[in-house]
Amino acid sequence: MAFLKETRPYPLRLIFDSIRAALLVIALLVPSGLAASVVSKELNNAQLLGSGTFRFLGLPLYDAKLYTTGGAPFSWNEDFGLELTYRKNLTQKALVNSTLEEIARQGNNAPTRAQLEQCFQAVSKGDTYLAISQGPNAIGFWRNGRKTCTLSYSGAKRGFMSIFLGSNTRSASFTSQLKGQ
Repeated sequence: MAFLKETRPYPLRLIFDSIRAALLVIALLVPSGLAASVVSKELNNAQLLGSGTFRFLGLPLYDAKLYTTGGAPFSWNEDFGLELTYRKNLTQKALVNSTLEEIARQGNNAPTRAQLEQCFQAVSKGDTYLAISQGPNAIGFWRNGRKTCTLSYSGAKRGFMSIFLGSNTRSASFTSQLKGQ
């Protein structure tokens, strides 16, 4: 049976290793690719305006990207998308509590705790949340490319998004970076 002997070393192993490497690359790219496709689908002519990393006591909590229509300057009068990619694990309770505390600190209209609990799930390092405004009173949320909810209440866009883009955020430099300034 010497005539059946393969002359190249381990051809099937090379094929399987190549397939495995390709699948790994796809798996690593899917969350950000899904978020980008959601932004493109939900926000007309979405283009990145700015990005930044939010830090608390010097520790990075999340990376953020702000998308506007055609990359236009930020305006509360226009719809926009904000994507957060988390750098650490956070519980649902921590996300909900910190959101409610920040909205209250800024004196804005807030959703109910139950509304936020429907929208927010715990996050692990690398998870993304994408929020896209839908007029002044609604925001759609996607976690890792999957829709979680639409948050609707009076003044939702300004009330919620002011946490990141308002005039009284926890980090003026972070907000300026997001706004491309």
